Amino acid sequence: MDTVETSLDRDGLAVVIVTYNSAEALPALLDSLTDGLRGIERFQIIVADNNSRDGSADLAAAHPIGARVIRMGWNAGYAAAINAAAATVRQDVSLLILNPDLRLYPDAAKPLFEHLASPGVGVVVPINYKEDGSVDPTLRREPSVLSAWAEAVLGGTLAARVGWGEVVDLSTLYDRCGEAEWATGSALLISAQARKLVGEWDESFFLYSEEVDYQRRVREAGLSIVFEPRAKVMHACGGSGSCPRLFALMIANRIRYYRRHHGRLKGAVFASGIAFGQMLRCWRGSTHRAGLGGALRPSGALSHFRATAPA
Repeated sequence: MDTVETSLDRDGLAVVIVTYNSAEALPALLDSLTDGLRGIERFQIIVADNNSRDGSADLAAAHPIGARVIRMGWNAGYAAAINAAAATVRQDVSLLILNPDLRLYPDAAKPLFEHLASPGVGVVVPINYKEDGSVDPTLRREPSVLSAWAEAVLGGTLAARVGWGEVVDLSTLYDRCGEAEWATGSALLISAQARKLVGEWDESFFLYSEEVDYQRRVREAGLSIVFEPRAKVMHACGGSGSCPRLFALMIANRIRYYRRHHGRLKGAVFASGIAFGQMLRCWRGSTHRAGLGGALRPSGALSHFRATAPA
């Protein structure tokens, strides 16, 4: 029996979906998995639910795709839910981590999975489309003092266009397969090798920047991040840009991540660039005012979010 199980699980795929009050978006993703995973012989679906109040867990359990639901029992955060799901899967199984507001195009997973034949690949990411059919620029450069200040002064769009921002501009890489420094975490295929070398996701971030940290550790382990545009997904996009609390947390975790890897002095210069950009845009409304607060008091923003987030 043990021999049979090992044979079936080796080189398989576990799809991990973290939900938190995701009932409105989740059915479309689950409906897309049958065609999206076509060509993958062995896979399992795991939904890790962070104590949703809208029936997300029950919806996932009832769906005909046959998802296995892990009920976290409290709002543990994105990284913690990934870790909980990963702990139930053998180490020789790769993970496809998907946001609940995503949809897979038919045959999306197979081109990603093909890259795992190369022993040097740690993460493979697809091309993301917005709901209007345009490409979502999800590839990123490693955060730097230059990118923080360029985005503050020039704005994100112009900074990306001249190659100084964190966002990789659409004109550079999105039409061909290639390596990237990191990509936003809406859809990430993580190889079994990366899982073994890198270990768990850092739960201290709770939400935002955990994927930056994880992919940095993938690169430090000598593995590559590969962008594969033959694999296509549609992302309805998250709410950090419109929710002041989420935006403040995103800003705070960007600064916490940079300080962790570059020290207090460079971290202060990075944080001042982020704060300057938010200060210039405070006139636009409460989101940027919250972002300024997150930049000036990153630890306080995280503590406040944890204290006010529903359990």
